Amino acid sequence: MNRRDLLKSSLTIAGGSLLASGARAAGLTPGMPASIAPPARRKLGGKLEVSSIGLGVQNMSRTYQTTIPSRPEMIRIIRSAFDQGVTLFDVAEAYGPFECERILGEGVAPFRNKIVIETKFGWNIDQQTGQMRGGLNSKPDHIKEVAENMLKRLRTDRIDLLYQHRVDPTVPIEDVVGAIKDLIGQGKVLHYGLSEPGPQTVGRAHAIHPVTAIQNEYSLLWLGPEDIILPLCEELGIGFVCWSPLGVGFTTGAIDANTGFAPGDLRAMESRFSRQNITKNIALVDLLKKWAQQKDATPGQISLAWLLAKKPWIVPIPGTTQMAHMQENTGAAQVHFTPDELNKFNTELAAIKIGGERLPPFVLSLSGVEAPGKT
Repeated sequence: MNRRDLLKSSLTIAGGSLLASGARAAGLTPGMPASIAPPARRKLGGKLEVSSIGLGVQNMSRTYQTTIPSRPEMIRIIRSAFDQGVTLFDVAEAYGPFECERILGEGVAPFRNKIVIETKFGWNIDQQTGQMRGGLNSKPDHIKEVAENMLKRLRTDRIDLLYQHRVDPTVPIEDVVGAIKDLIGQGKVLHYGLSEPGPQTVGRAHAIHPVTAIQNEYSLLWLGPEDIILPLCEELGIGFVCWSPLGVGFTTGAIDANTGFAPGDLRAMESRFSRQNITKNIALVDLLKKWAQQKDATPGQISLAWLLAKKPWIVPIPGTTQMAHMQENTGAAQVHFTPDELNKFNTELAAIKIGGERLPPFVLSLSGVEAPGKT
């Protein structure tokens, strides 16, 4: 049984949706499946309160499989996520480009003041045409121009959390943070963060103005942040947002040794999904399926629950274009490990060695970059 069938079956067994009066009495949003309660709240950087599980909208203009989703359905998923307690919505100018910001802006318009929008700048994108010019651009004037256009696409007067999508190796982080401080002073940005940064750059940025969150890839398939970035976040009081917390679908059981990828699907270029590596990496999925059965959950829910159990300032932002998957992901907030269960799971996890790189070389080279010094 795949994750979607398993979710549908569990919801059927649970009785489907509660009536509005019963849902209110149970503390649930009317129309929410009975087995899903609103996720708890967490704080990024000790001050920005968000739901413990967010929603990434990266694929809402184009999926990994290169298909174009239904825009009305994407907006319905965004609004249903809010109804189920999700308050953190993640996007970037590069997604589309621009189109995902427009979709999110339309989707959250009815409840804009009740949620947190985080988006990202940093690529060299023509602000009129959306043409990707290649490379990065975090020059202060460009940052400010991008921010103005983001506000229009998102239909808002402020960006709650603005990230530098990748560190620009040609622009001192002092100049980048200086531009963001100007935007904060104007009320156009409330908080800022960095995505996939080098640790020294984090320290330099934080010394100028507190960094609210770091957004890096982190999942059971990629534990890299545990070496340096997570300890640094704890030391400096910075929140951590996990992109691709389900290992681009791998930890849900949606990918196996027989899976083929569509032309243009980035996963086809990741060596962790090569035939040689995936036959070994599938041991992780087997582990998740075993624990999912033990805890009456799905493999994806176990994956997200494990991330939530790591630190109280970690927030995963799983992306999806499927309503059932959004409901499943949100429901992961109700899956909990006892200390003994967590120790046992981690022991079993440590015995699994993941093979292959997490990204194609040209993309991976943009992670962990240190900004140049200020001259």
